[in-house]
Amino acid sequence: MKEIAGKRRRFGYRRIGVLLERIGMIMNHKKLYRLYREEGLAVKRRRGRKRARCSRTPMP
Repeated sequence: MKEIAGKRRRFGYRRIGVLLERIGMIMNHKKLYRLYREEGLAVKRRRGRKRARCSRTPMP
């Protein structure tokens, strides 16, 4: 699981589970999630877009 997560950084535990099923390692989603968290894996959160604080007015 760590090897797949290292190659595919944007894959969460569900998509890693699909890849493991293709290899032949079939397990239910609860066990898969538990192992995913025990390994310390997580998808990095992306920062949101900065928004303007007030309405923009044209320059005089």
